[in-house]
Amino acid sequence: MAEKVNNFPPLPKFIPLKPCFYQNFADEIPIDYQSLVKRIYHVWIFYCITLVVNIIACLAWWIGGGYGVNFGLAILWLILFSPCGYVCWFRPAYKAFRSDSSFNFMAFFFIFGAQFILTLLQAIGFSGWGACGWLAAITFFSTSVAAAVFMLFPAIMFTMSAVAMLVCILRVHKIYRGGGGSFQKAQDEWNSGTWRNPPSREAQYSNFSGSSLPEYPTVPNYPPGNQWP
Repeated sequence: MAEKVNNFPPLPKFIPLKPCFYQNFADEIPIDYQSLVKRIYHVWIFYCITLVVNIIACLAWWIGGGYGVNFGLAILWLILFSPCGYVCWFRPAYKAFRSDSSFNFMAFFFIFGAQFILTLLQAIGFSGWGACGWLAAITFFSTSVAAAVFMLFPAIMFTMSAVAMLVCILRVHKIYRGGGGSFQKAQDEWNSGTWRNPPSREAQYSNFSGSSLPEYPTVPNYPPGNQWP
């Protein structure tokens, strides 16, 4: 088999850094779940774009008479949540479907659930949080209409991100529970240490001798995942 070379993030050659992750939906994710995993990946991309738009809106908020702390926090959220979102909730989802890892499923549920709550708060838009949500945008119309219009864009995008995150977590939970997943399986993976580097489905199939599959195959029988509710 060809060696898998890290390919994400795709960095230009002149940068003296190398990609940290290997990502290939077609090779590593079962075909029934490729669409779902790609959608989670697209949610991460859209959320990162939302954070960029939020910086521009917070700058308009500051120029229009708001507080500069919102602009500073907006930059911090982009620097913090862009890489952490990929590592802390997209990669667990990717590895969960790649290797049927209950531990990674649980990590995804907990972290992605916290991300959903945070995004919901950003959509609301409390002042001093560095997020241009609905509350901040609507109340600022009395101060500066032009700045408030800019602030409506991230409010809409944060709302769309929160809705997409809710749909994703409900869909993944339905698939996981339908395949017999449980918290006990995640504990077993933790105790055995397989959560650190769970084998891919391809490796699971190859870890047997003889001319037939083992009596109890390790690949779960999840319901089809190519249709969205």
